[in-house]
Amino acid sequence: MCLFLMMNWNDVLKYANNGSPKADQIVSKSDSEWKAQLTPEQYRITRKKGTEMAFTGEYCEAHEAGKYSCICCETPLFDSSIKFDSHSGWPSFTEPITNNVIKYHKDTTMGMVRVEVLCNVCDAHLGHVFPDGPLPTGLRFCINSASIQLIEDSGS
Repeated sequence: MCLFLMMNWNDVLKYANNGSPKADQIVSKSDSEWKAQLTPEQYRITRKKGTEMAFTGEYCEAHEAGKYSCICCETPLFDSSIKFDSHSGWPSFTEPITNNVIKYHKDTTMGMVRVEVLCNVCDAHLGHVFPDGPLPTGLRFCINSASIQLIEDSGS
């Protein structure tokens, strides 16, 4: 069951400035364990805060029904029903499945202020969230394909 939250930019800023909701569980592994589990590209993006090149990710143009989960810990993060084409070059979503699966951090790298989004369970870097998405939330969670995996609906 998806519990859509109707988050907005003020919620994102509150979490980025005051801390994110507590995760249901925490997954912690050593750097060598992450390297053994992930491809070099997945490791670079999720564990070293990298970014894939625009329009190159596996899920940029995906339209299959299902849930997108963290590639590192398999926590469900986004539902395909709230995925949209932002024309940004990365998969984009309007909000997470629940309010405690995403961690929000103020990011002042690259000479700008943004809000980084991470998996709240394992601290995997996912991407960033911006206040230029469609209604009703107005949010655009801009996510690296290498940080997520699609678990397709079985049709039942």
